[in-house]
Amino acid sequence: MKVEQFNDPYLAKSWSSLGARVLSSGRRLSVTLGYPAAGIRDALADQLKAFLNTDKLDLEVRFDPPAARGFARVGHVIAVASGKGGVGKSTTAVNLALALEKEGAKVGLLDADIYGPSQGMMLGVASGRRPEVKDEKLFVPIRAHGLKTMSMSFLVEENTPMVWRGPMATGALQQLLMQTDWQELDYLIVDMPPGTGDIQLTLSQKVPVSGAVIVTTPQDIALLDARKGIEMFRKVDIPVLGVVENMSLYECPKCGELSHLFGAGGGERVAAEFGVPLLGELPLATSIREQADGGTPTVAADPDGVNGRLYRDAARHMAARLWDIDTPAAPVIGMSDD
Repeated sequence: MKVEQFNDPYLAKSWSSLGARVLSSGRRLSVTLGYPAAGIRDALADQLKAFLNTDKLDLEVRFDPPAARGFARVGHVIAVASGKGGVGKSTTAVNLALALEKEGAKVGLLDADIYGPSQGMMLGVASGRRPEVKDEKLFVPIRAHGLKTMSMSFLVEENTPMVWRGPMATGALQQLLMQTDWQELDYLIVDMPPGTGDIQLTLSQKVPVSGAVIVTTPQDIALLDARKGIEMFRKVDIPVLGVVENMSLYECPKCGELSHLFGAGGGERVAAEFGVPLLGELPLATSIREQADGGTPTVAADPDGVNGRLYRDAARHMAARLWDIDTPAAPVIGMSDD
């Protein structure tokens, strides 16, 4: 049986149909995938041993990102969005970005929540730290936990409210995005503000976005807004890569009892309704909140812990979905004042 016929664990399609490059010599095998997968090399080796009916295999897993659809030297722009606030979108965005970096990709993180930027605090960037300026026209992104990052919180005082009308906010987004010296990135994760307003339309209008991830909780009201978010991206022809459900489960620290405090299965139902995968289900865990508040998000603090592995699995699945999308170019949507 040829190894090219092996079905990818995330896409359930053969590597040959996906365009994976496979080289073999004796018991040595090198496979190049279109998503970063350093964290599952051993698991893949075990699956391939069973598939090939062998007990000896020296596996090398490489990463070659899909053809770039972004801008400048940014390969792919991925928006992390939610229909409403309070569902853990920013925590999900930063952990997905960190997970992709841990898996072997070059990653940037843009905090596009102009009115309520939080990524600076989540990444432990000292209050008052400002990005350097290159050639008097480009911001140099601040590095944090291996990520290149940019946020409005790096440019204003921590307690300064952004009392801006829509055009000012969208102008600030364009400046942060296009006037930052990202250099070469495989992925730029964009932490979107909640809702379906000016910032979302500006991003879809001005930037070739490769895909979007919708974050929700199991609550009915959150799911209603998640549907609106999915429909918004569909209307501007941006593929939805999947759904992440936060606060899926709560484990009592004293007795270990598991409870679905906000309902059960909501994210899975929405994903099935729109024909997209459920990328991950994250628990309602004090540690996730404490790590983000402390400036060292879960994947940076404990990449091999239970929750760190959940985020890394979701990130691999998201990137695999992007690899699988067979479109020649990401859309650039033009908007008019009509």
